[in-house]
Amino acid sequence: MSKSFKKYFVLTILFIFPIVIYLFFASGKNNFALLPVLTEQIDELKDWNTLSGNPVQLQDRITVIGFWGDDLANKKGDALNLNQKIYKRFYQFNDFQFVMVLREGQQEQVETLKSELKTGVGTDLVKWNFIFGSDDQIDHLYQSLKTPLTLTNNKSLPYVFIIDKERNLRGRDDDEDVGTLYGFNAQSVAEINNKMVDDIKVILAEYRRAWKKYNKD
Repeated sequence: MSKSFKKYFVLTILFIFPIVIYLFFASGKNNFALLPVLTEQIDELKDWNTLSGNPVQLQDRITVIGFWGDDLANKKGDALNLNQKIYKRFYQFNDFQFVMVLREGQQEQVETLKSELKTGVGTDLVKWNFIFGSDDQIDHLYQSLKTPLTLTNNKSLPYVFIIDKERNLRGRDDDEDVGTLYGFNAQSVAEINNKMVDDIKVILAEYRRAWKKYNKD
């Protein structure tokens, strides 16, 4: 083996090895970390009106939930962001769903929004759920999340939240920007891409591992 070859071989090892180690531990964190529970036992969705007439539930579902009140005129961008970046990527997973909470009387506007989403990106919206209720119903449901964020007078906000199959709010307790991250700003493509996508991957992987362990046992 020539000295030149040995030199380049050693340099290659010194350069590549730290990168391999970093990727290994980074991958391990993504694959095996759990998304912290921030609030337990979010209220179940009882006595809400739906477009189809069929009940919607949180139990045994992985849910992205948002509160849009009667502010649909300003939510089209949020809907497009979520549909493109989150829903299209994950809706084929079993038990995954979107739930958007609106004031009673917004049914016609929702039908228009759904038509625009279908036309814009051609997505099957079967797991987009819209529920309609009174201000008291909306307030009661939102308060059960126990976040420091506040609904507007329209009973809306730009954030969406991840609820697990046991009706627990999942988020981050060590976020580099805000410390505790309760929800994701649907107006921010960067936040959806850089944080929300990763967190949904983590929770889906958690349930996938649990399912595999159950079948193995």
